[in-house]
Amino acid sequence: MKRSVFLGLLLIMSLTIFAQEQKMSASEISVFKATIEKETKNIKSLKTDFIQYKHLDFLSKDIETSGKMYFKQPNLLNWQYTKPYQYSIVFKNNKVYINDQGNKSTVDANSKMFEKINKLIVGSVSGNMFDDKEFAIAYFKNKDAYIAKLTPKTTTIKKYIKQVDLYFPMDEATVSQVKLIEPSGDFTRIVFKNKQINAKVDDSVFTN
Repeated sequence: MKRSVFLGLLLIMSLTIFAQEQKMSASEISVFKATIEKETKNIKSLKTDFIQYKHLDFLSKDIETSGKMYFKQPNLLNWQYTKPYQYSIVFKNNKVYINDQGNKSTVDANSKMFEKINKLIVGSVSGNMFDDKEFAIAYFKNKDAYIAKLTPKTTTIKKYIKQVDLYFPMDEATVSQVKLIEPSGDFTRIVFKNKQINAKVDDSVFTN
């Protein structure tokens, strides 16, 4: 009897999971990609609030930080953390400029994962993410969003990232949520709110 109940619960759970997320058909993928590329073609700038959740298995509660993100064509990006600390990361001219509460440093963006993460974020905003040769992309959907799941092909990237999930709301062409999953299973989830497309963004925003 207990075995039957257990199997029944497993079946219900599997059906629930399946109902929540399904693979997109080839025709749905084609329409989705075409829509994103068309709608994002005219995006020159973007500014948005974000909340970041860092999940670590050994902690009972995710680490929460928040701030603002600014993007300006062709590839200017600023992650500005404001709570619970002041910290900013600016991607500009193939370099990463870091300002840690007044302590400034510069990193070559052509090294490690900085370039890849920047490329994914910029690509998801500009609609140019689907041609990245370093990731295999699978497409899913749930009742609220389309989901592009990117799995790295190269050993170098696999050291840092197991998978990147990009969530696109059904009624929007820009990403509402990014999930970066590490090889250990820990992950970072970033949720964007109050997005303003083509709002005025001064170049001074990208001076760190």
